[in-house]
Amino acid sequence: MRSLPVYLLSITLCVLLASCAGRREDVDDAADLAAVEKDSAARADEHAAQPASQPVKPRVVTDTSLYDTDDPAIWVHPEDHSKSLILGTDKDSIGALLVYDLNGKLQMDLCVRDLRRPNNVDVEYGFQLGDRKLDIAVLTERLTNKIRIFSVPDMKPIDHGGIAVFAGESEQAPMGIALYKRPLDGQIFAIVGRKGGPSGSYLWQYALNDNGKGYLQASKVRAFGAFSGKNEIEAIVVDDQLGYVYYSDEGHGVRKYHADPAKGDEELALFATDGFAEDHEGISIYTLTDDTGYILVSDQQANTFRVFPREGMPGKPNDHPLLDVIAVSTNESDGSESSSVNFGPQYPHGIFVAMSDNRTFQIYAWEDIARGRLKMR
Repeated sequence: MRSLPVYLLSITLCVLLASCAGRREDVDDAADLAAVEKDSAARADEHAAQPASQPVKPRVVTDTSLYDTDDPAIWVHPEDHSKSLILGTDKDSIGALLVYDLNGKLQMDLCVRDLRRPNNVDVEYGFQLGDRKLDIAVLTERLTNKIRIFSVPDMKPIDHGGIAVFAGESEQAPMGIALYKRPLDGQIFAIVGRKGGPSGSYLWQYALNDNGKGYLQASKVRAFGAFSGKNEIEAIVVDDQLGYVYYSDEGHGVRKYHADPAKGDEELALFATDGFAEDHEGISIYTLTDDTGYILVSDQQANTFRVFPREGMPGKPNDHPLLDVIAVSTNESDGSESSSVNFGPQYPHGIFVAMSDNRTFQIYAWEDIARGRLKMR
């Protein structure tokens, strides 16, 4: 039987609660009434936790990589969204930054080869380098303990061979990365995670600036990030508009902090702590409005993505309960990206891109992900 959409379930739940309130004289005491209401709420949570019976199918599966795909990013073409690109890493000791069109075809002339185990990649827009304003892709290069920076869409290096990160630390090996552009002044930061690290300073944040010689430089501005010690931290995402950074503490939950280092290092939320088969992994954000939308987190070993409200709950912006579970066709996905931009007739409400362990990325239309249960922009 097809599950009710979330909005219909909410209406049904409200009617049930109103009916219970209207029969209070039949309930022995307030404790009994509270139990009835708690049971109704639990049934709503149980519905949200049920994925669709059949996995959602992608519209496109990309060309196969040589080694091991990981962590896609989406670059949106400023004039013709149908010409946008998908970037993704191919992990190996001599790996690559891969570039695909929206049909999943490798753009061989744009791919960056001979990278030393590239791990994660992110994209940001409008970096001022000299007299040029550039869109940039920043990735981690684990075996050199560096981040690498390229201009997009021409994929030219603008980092003078790479920028060292976690200098002086016994634990380096950069893996996760997310970029943050501060709305106040346009300053761009890179938030970098590593293979291992101590709780409280697992992630380091760097300000990216012009070195005056045609390249970028990076200066550390803070170290932060609690860690359970259970596994590792790799997946990181930043919400530029709302100013938050989220990361997956694998096997434990998703942690939330302010992305602006000036706002301090207090942990704002720990959510998604229940129901995962094993690892919490790739995180992406689908925006509906400037301050609403969805946070999607990979339940890696279950081949599902769990969905949480971007804006939190009314009056509780750091309360992120489970909204939905989406079964997908990826296998062991540990990286994803979302965009609500209209990319043309095939993707009018945006796309969701996730890696699969068969050396591909899968491109989904948002309406296929939403399935009538989630909203579309």
